[in-house]
Amino acid sequence: MLDGDIAEGSASIGHLPASMERHTFVLVPGAGGEAWYWHRLAPLLREAGHHAVAVELPADDDRAGLEQYAAAVVGAIGARDPGRVVLVAQSLAGFTAPLVCAKVRVAALVLVNAMIPKPGETPGEWWSNTGHAEAKRRQNVREGRVADAAFDPLVDFFHDVPKAVVDDAVSRGEPRQSGTVFGSPCAIAAWPSVRTHVIVGRDDRFFPSAFQKRIARERLGIAADEMPGGHLVALSQPDELSRRFVALL
Repeated sequence: MLDGDIAEGSASIGHLPASMERHTFVLVPGAGGEAWYWHRLAPLLREAGHHAVAVELPADDDRAGLEQYAAAVVGAIGARDPGRVVLVAQSLAGFTAPLVCAKVRVAALVLVNAMIPKPGETPGEWWSNTGHAEAKRRQNVREGRVADAAFDPLVDFFHDVPKAVVDDAVSRGEPRQSGTVFGSPCAIAAWPSVRTHVIVGRDDRFFPSAFQKRIARERLGIAADEMPGGHLVALSQPDELSRRFVALL
């Protein structure tokens, strides 16, 4: 399900350079699966002359694994020109993205503070396989927090998000995320042959930037690009994130 085709048919491209063609950014959220996550970024992509499609994932469905998540994204891409589709994956969506790229051709894949899977790995296995807990613990100590502090979304996710946006998120309530997907393997033989970019938030408290850079280097052989912002950069730094997306084109 889509949160509307929130850019389709609504942008003027008169201000675009002649060398730049209109692209469609297909925006896939992380855990919770809410298209709302992209509501600050999508209008900026529209203003830059592009389309934006925010995907709603079946995150609350106990029957849905990665294949069902990928099917929702493929459905969002639909009949769009694959040569103009930029697939964007946030956090947990890093597991869905390569499955999508194995099914449909896209122009580019952008991973944003994303979990990068190995072939056959499940999201549940990723945490220990990557050494996430120790990386987060070291960062907590380095930044003066309790080393093994329990996860707190206001501290780990929303610490740099404007208060009005945090209030909006709280009023919406926490989306339900089924545990089914965490036991679902990323059924690819190898990373898809698609131009891939990795963007990490310098201030991410959940996936520390140094940790993310190491995983990108080890698993994809890619040097990640760092930008200001925490884990939810589409909410905290939408202008900068939009600028970086458009620059990739």
